[in-house]
Amino acid sequence: MARAPLLQLTDISLTFGGDPVFDGLSLTIQPGDRVALVGRNGSGKSTLMKVMAGLVEPDRGEVVVSAGVSTGYMEQDPDLSGFATLGDFAASGLPEAESYRVAMAAEGLKFDPARPVDTASGGERRRAALAQLLAQAPELMLLDEPTNHLDIEAIGWLEDHLSQTRAAYVIISHDRAFLRRLTRATLWIDRGEVRRQEKGFEGFEDWREAVWSAEDDARHKLDRKIKAEARWAVEGISARRKRNQGRVRALAALRAERSAQIRRQGTAAMALDSGPQSGKKVIEAKGIAKAFGDRVILRPFDLRVNRGDRVAFVGPNGAGKTTLIKMLTGEIAPDQGTVTLGTNLEPAVFDQTRSALNPDQTLWESLTGDPDMRVSGRADQVMVRGQPRHVVAYLKDFLFDDAQARAPVRSLSGGEKARLLLARLMARPSNLLVLDEPTNDLDVETLDLLQDLLGDYDGTVLLVSHDRDFIDRVADTTVAMEGDGRAIVYAGGWSDYRAQRGEDAPATLDSAPKKPEAAPEKTRAAKPGLTFTERHRLDALPAVIERLEAEIARLTEFLAQPDLFTAAPAKFQKATEALAERQQALSEAEEEWLTLEEKAAP
Repeated sequence: MARAPLLQLTDISLTFGGDPVFDGLSLTIQPGDRVALVGRNGSGKSTLMKVMAGLVEPDRGEVVVSAGVSTGYMEQDPDLSGFATLGDFAASGLPEAESYRVAMAAEGLKFDPARPVDTASGGERRRAALAQLLAQAPELMLLDEPTNHLDIEAIGWLEDHLSQTRAAYVIISHDRAFLRRLTRATLWIDRGEVRRQEKGFEGFEDWREAVWSAEDDARHKLDRKIKAEARWAVEGISARRKRNQGRVRALAALRAERSAQIRRQGTAAMALDSGPQSGKKVIEAKGIAKAFGDRVILRPFDLRVNRGDRVAFVGPNGAGKTTLIKMLTGEIAPDQGTVTLGTNLEPAVFDQTRSALNPDQTLWESLTGDPDMRVSGRADQVMVRGQPRHVVAYLKDFLFDDAQARAPVRSLSGGEKARLLLARLMARPSNLLVLDEPTNDLDVETLDLLQDLLGDYDGTVLLVSHDRDFIDRVADTTVAMEGDGRAIVYAGGWSDYRAQRGEDAPATLDSAPKKPEAAPEKTRAAKPGLTFTERHRLDALPAVIERLEAEIARLTEFLAQPDLFTAAPAKFQKATEALAERQQALSEAEEEWLTLEEKAAP
């Protein structure tokens, strides 16, 4: 017997008072669906997800959630007012017996549930909102950019969790590797139309190109038909006294059809100028180290960066990636060791905090107010790689329209702010690019273009990113910050780094690296022991096991009621499923405890 769909949208139209965002949209989410929701920045992905979640009311149409189906939506900017700690917020609405779910999610997503809300960063708040959703375990999860503000280790944990859940989910994400692993269907928003393909994100780009190619062929045929009919209409004036009015009307209809076709948004017209050539040696670091108080950021470390190198820095949030880059570029001094910079360097920096952007300035002011871009005596032009350009024309290269030029920076989305920062960075010649989390919020097409630009760039690139696919496409060297101040250099990108460590599962970056060379004879083989996270987990597992055992006992007692199945079959079914879930969780927790206990043994 077929199960009812979880969610149905029928004939949805939404305008926000202007051009339609969607018109006549219908779609269905079925039990077990694992869907990637993709489209250009500004295409309406987040709006559609809010319609699914019931947070945005359409102008027309119907949104139906099947009876008894629970849905959960991860907010981009969660409201934590009224809660003392992140844990209080994440556990709100959960039975006390299931609060352990929050603790498990907090560990995987790497935030402290005891952190006061007033002192929590935006990233910590988003992680708490994600933990709340995962702990509630609804039948349908709506996840809008869940990997933003997660490091690679936490992304791996989230991938594992979602790959094992029985819930359906719809995911918006720019992280190709994340989408490829988790999705089995794709919803594509393109110029107000939503298409669905029963293949995961792996097949999206081929599908997109096939659709666009078919569109181009159809448009070309229509253009040829219009041209032929127009020629007939002109020639018919002299050839015949009376023209065939039906064909004239048909020509007008063809022209109207061509005019009504919505042009695809092009990619940003980004360009990089590598400027004057730097010396062959760009950076030489010898024995550099850094600590803040008792916290060791970097133990003595050597690195040589030559002209044209692409070096990626990976590791958990807080491991010291940005600090290391600032030492390598001379922005901050190491506690010991030396950094020698090469000759003729012209750096350009993309700052993950977007600190170069003033939220109260307009986009126009953000460009013309930069002394490095200002054209003397001209308030409407900026200097772009040595040539004057009109402000609006340059902004259009980065997909901003005329109206946005006078809008405040604070009105921009995350992806638009990233594009504006790239516009500032790419206006000036450089031969050393420092890119600290440049991929956050950028759509797939813009990421593709940025990757191509970096491939053709003659200068040197230092890159911090949690986007594994982007690292693989760009980097030829990876520096892994592996915890406790250790930084290890590996050849190649993310996949090469993983292969050299001998890892198939998601990497735990704070564990000891696996070295291919044999250990010295005087070094005795020994068990590596537990990492900090594993020690914390081993301490927490007995309480988790105890809670699960108590819940299993209560559920078993509840199901033992002789008339439960006939009197309340829905409750019986739900309790049976809950019992099976907790028995599985108990088995996994006991197995994990045994594995960690064995690893901890001397």
